[in-house]
Amino acid sequence: MSAALRTAGLSKRFGGLSAVSDVSLEIPQGARHALIGPNGAGKTTLINLLTGVLEPSAGDVFLGGERITALPQHLRVKKGLTRTFQINTLFPGLTVLESVVLAILERKGLAARWMRPVSSHRAEIGEATELLATFKLDRDAQRRTAELAYGRQRLVEIALALATRPKILLLDEPAAGIPSSESVEVLGVIAALPADVTVLFIEHDMGLVFRFAERITVLVAGRVLMEGTPEEVARNDEVKAVYLGREAHG
Repeated sequence: MSAALRTAGLSKRFGGLSAVSDVSLEIPQGARHALIGPNGAGKTTLINLLTGVLEPSAGDVFLGGERITALPQHLRVKKGLTRTFQINTLFPGLTVLESVVLAILERKGLAARWMRPVSSHRAEIGEATELLATFKLDRDAQRRTAELAYGRQRLVEIALALATRPKILLLDEPAAGIPSSESVEVLGVIAALPADVTVLFIEHDMGLVFRFAERITVLVAGRVLMEGTPEEVARNDEVKAVYLGREAHG
């Protein structure tokens, strides 16, 4: 299967600190791939390099067969590379439906028409309504996002990301701060996304990682320690040492 997202020798240095060092990844199309590691391992830095928030010190990023290393963030989004954050970034004053309609209008290059009444955007309302139903958010459509429980806000954020119709969805701790009952719901929705959407997610909850990831990359001190199936990662003695605190990384 061809790689949807690939890095080659990707590195990032901040002065004398090497945050990411010589990372080469290959994420197949449709993958559900987790990126794990102790605090300070470089996981979020790596996501920032993939999305163009940071410029690499060395190495390259490829979307499909296209080198996008020098491409600005907004153009990466237009090519289908979308991310969410550890802390959600919603529009608290808008309703859930309005938020998703706005994201769809942005994708279509029609966001300047946002000042028109929402009811005039019939096609976008229809698309947004279907998307909300996928996430079981339709009952919250007319509620302001600020009124929702945190777990449902995370679902809205993922719905906003999907409104851009991404080829690659990058999720930075999608279950962070969510009660365990809700975090299973969030990851369950992610796992059930269409097979043409590739998912790379950072997550600290190993139970969720082993439940939903098909493959896992373990990052320690900015380097790839190993990559494998959940079963292979669970059996690896070096990974056990890192998570039991017997290594001085992090």
